[in-house]
Order: sequence, then C-alpha cells, then structure tokens
Amino acid sequence: MGEGHHHHHGHGHGHGAGDDFGRAFALGVALNLGFVGIELTCGLLAGSVALLADAGHNLSDVLGLAVAWGGAALARRPASPRFTYGLRKSSILAALANALFLLLACGGIAWEAARRFADPPPVPGGVVMAVAGVGIAVNALTAWLFASGRHGDINVRAAYLHMVGDAAVSAAVVAAGGLVLVTGWAWVDPAASLIVVAVILWGTWGLLRDAIGMALDAVPTGVDPAAVQAMLGTLAGVTRVHDLHIWPISTTEVALTVRLVMPDGHPGDAFLRAVEHRLEHEFGVDHSTIQIGLGGADACQLHGASA
Repeated sequence: MGEGHHHHHGHGHGHGAGDDFGRAFALGVALNLGFVGIELTCGLLAGSVALLADAGHNLSDVLGLAVAWGGAALARRPASPRFTYGLRKSSILAALANALFLLLACGGIAWEAARRFADPPPVPGGVVMAVAGVGIAVNALTAWLFASGRHGDINVRAAYLHMVGDAAVSAAVVAAGGLVLVTGWAWVDPAASLIVVAVILWGTWGLLRDAIGMALDAVPTGVDPAAVQAMLGTLAGVTRVHDLHIWPISTTEVALTVRLVMPDGHPGDAFLRAVEHRLEHEFGVDHSTIQIGLGGADACQLHGASA
C-alpha cells in the first residue's frame, strides 16, 4: 500500500528474426526443389531405389526450409492488440519443428540402412555418384547462404544444420559408391549412412535443446541472469531487485521485466533510460520494462522468494 509504481518500457534496436535471409530461403527452396526433380528423373531412368529414396528425403528438406522461411516471415509481422509482441515466437516454433524434422530424417535413414545391412542391394555406382555429387554442391551452396546467421539466430542455424547434414549424406553416398565399385563390399553403403546419422544427431541435439528452452521462455544462452541481477543491484538508490524475468520473444530478440526497490522514491526518466541503455548494450536486451517500488511488497510468487 505504501509504495508507488512506475512502469517504463524501453525498446531496443534488435533485428527481427530472419532479417536479410528471405532471399537465402527463397534461393534454397528453389535449388533444392530443382535437385529433387533431377534426382527423381535419374532414379526412374536408372531404376535406382536409392536415388528415389534420397529424392524423398530431399523433398522433406524443402519442407524444412519452407517452415524456417515461414517462421522468419511471420516473426516480422507487426504487433496487434491480441498478439502484443507480434508473431515473433513463430521463428522459435519453426526452429523446433526443423529439429524434429531432422530427427525424423535420421530415423528414416537409420531404418533404411538397417534394412540394407540384412539384404544389401546392388548399387548403380556411376549414376548414384554423379547425382550425389550434384547433391553435395546444391546442399553446400544452400548451407553457405545461411552460414553467416547461424550463430545469432537459432532458426537460421536450423536451416544451416539441415543443409550441412544433407551435404554430408551426399558426400557419404559418393564415397560409399566409389568404395563399392572398387571393392564390391555392399555393406559399405549402409555403414556410411549410419555414420552420417550419428553426425547429424550430434548437431541436432543441441539445436533441439536450445529450441525447447526458447519455447519454454528460458533465459537466452547469451545472457547471464546473475550478471544482470548484480548490475541492477549496484545502481544508485536500489536496495533490492525483485521479479527479474528474462526471456526470448523471437530467435534474435530478448525481453526483460524487473522491479527495483528504491525507498527514496522514483529517480526520473533519465535514470530509466540509462538503465535500458546498459541492459541493451551490455546484455543484448531489446525490450525492457522496469517497475520502481518503494518497498514493502511481497515477492513474486513465480520466484517464491525475494531476490
């Protein structure tokens, strides 16, 4: 009762998820659709089940790219009275969907490899190697389009990992095809597939963990909540820091709310602007909401205890 509240909302200058990657997504989808057409045609002409199966796998990659592209596009939609942050979280959901696509693809490749161990089919070496070679080029080029954004945006990282994984699959097909032609060892083909699955799973697990964390509003990995709390606690006039919440509102933007206990009263807008500036430039927080209290209020029930 004996305290005054003041809310201040600062907007940083963070970029929307997927900025500058619209052209990369469009080119990636076009390249991969074209390759699926080539692979399908060659598979039918050569009577190669392996190529037809890989064409189906690559079609799922087009879907994965399309989902990532859609998430990035939705994330740039403006806010509305109902969706007050816009649809920024779409980019997080797209990254999560892409991680699940990758896991399903791994399951499909592993299942096919296990089936081939039991009954290794003859591999039409030359044709398969040639088409897989084109696959390396297409997937490597598409991965390169997303390489620059893979550290700053988990949705772009998902697209990048997808394409790197596919380039690895194609490289393994070329290597296995060559080895089978030279040695006649039919088991080399499924063995190479299983090695590739292990590599893709290793990369995908981190992506899935990060995407789930973001979907559950975990503090983004690039922000140290203890350091934020400590910085706020050292501000002149602040005696306690309550109800600190930091969460991602997209794959590239961070929001924060906090209640600062200042018994001497409200310090003024200049103080709040200075705090917002520090939060943005020291911790990458794009949207901050700061509440000033005089003390005496209960702690946030979410935290269970005062900070």
